[in-house]
Amino acid sequence: MSTAEPTPLSWFKSSYSGNEGGECLELAATPDTVHVRDSKNPAGARLAFRRAEWVAFVRYAAGR
Repeated sequence: MSTAEPTPLSWFKSSYSGNEGGECLELAATPDTVHVRDSKNPAGARLAFRRAEWVAFVRYAAGR
């Protein structure tokens, strides 16, 4: 078990997101996990998905 602080996540918004303050998600990827948060509430709740789960979701959503 490490006592070191975890590396801070590098969050980004889609290039399709505008600056009008709409409903935007931010993502941060690590080698094993994709983290998701609300851009309007970055200190709020976050979701974390295994990379394979995220890929399956994106494929599903792209087909809608």
